[in-house]
Formats: sequence, C-alpha cells, structure tokens
Amino acid sequence: MNVVNLLSRSIHTNRSLLFRTTPLLLAEPLKKKKRVDPAVVKAREERRKKKLEKQIRRLEKNARQLKPIEECEVPLVLIEERTERQRQLAPVNVDELEMRVLLEKKWAVYKREQYLKDIKMLDRIVYSQQKALDELRKESDILYKEAIQTDFHLIPFESTGPVNTPAIENYDIPDGDYQDVSKKWN
Repeated sequence: MNVVNLLSRSIHTNRSLLFRTTPLLLAEPLKKKKRVDPAVVKAREERRKKKLEKQIRRLEKNARQLKPIEECEVPLVLIEERTERQRQLAPVNVDELEMRVLLEKKWAVYKREQYLKDIKMLDRIVYSQQKALDELRKESDILYKEAIQTDFHLIPFESTGPVNTPAIENYDIPDGDYQDVSKKWN
C-alpha cells in the first residue's frame, strides 16, 4: 500500500464523515475510600455539635450584656461625692402640694383646649380649601389642574455659601494609616 492510498482513506470529502476529537481530560481514577468506624464518625459529629452549642451559649450570654457608652457613664468621683452633692430640701406642706396638683390639672386642661382649637382650625382650613377646589373643578378642569400644581415660587429657597473650603495652614495630612483606639468588649 502506498502513502497516497492511506491519506485518501482518512480524508473524506463529505464533512459529516469527518472525525472530531475532544480535548484530553487527563483524569485519574478516584482514590479508594477509607473505611471509617461509624463510632468515630459519630464522636466527631458529637464534638462538633457540642462546640457549636458552647459557642451559641457564649453568644447568648454576651448578647444580654450591653456595651457601655463612656459618655453616659457617671464618673467614679461623682459617685463618691454623691452624699456631699445631694441637697437637703425643705419638706413641702400639704397646702403647697394641693396647689401644685391643681396647677398641673389646670395646665393639662388648658393645653388640651389649645390642641383642640388648633385641630378645629386646621379642619376648617382643609374643608374650605377642598370646597373651593371642588367648585373650581365644576367651572373648569384646566384651572383645577393648574390650581393643584405645586408653586415653587411661593416657597422660595435660596442657598449661598462657600464653594471651596479654605485650606488650613500647617495642617499635617495623614498618610492613610488608621489606628483604632476604641476599647474591645468581649
């Protein structure tokens, strides 16, 4: 057999008869699984479960403890000086107490009446405005739509201020290093 015959056999003119190859995958057989004692597997799972439960208990215990806010804590010096700083108030007689109670009641009644008057006034204003808008809608739908549009000229807002902030003299620019000085709470 000559070389031309060999080549003619492997080369086809019909494209559907061409062989196509896939890339090499270089797979190797899976490693044989080691047989593990079920008691060992169960012990591992138990240890993992106990560890998770312990972490959950620790988190729950710490969740109830709030982190202290230093600004809200009373300094120890003030706690020690509490008795010295406490004022001794003169006892209030019964007549004074009754007068204070009556004054508080009168004030509550006054504020309630003031609140009701304000609410009634707002209701009257909204009612009259709605009535006027309804009448305007009956007259002309175009005028009504114009009336309910927001007029930004009635509420003028103008803001002027410096465009650029002036530079601070002798300002030492940080290099980007950040040192966290906040306390760590467990």
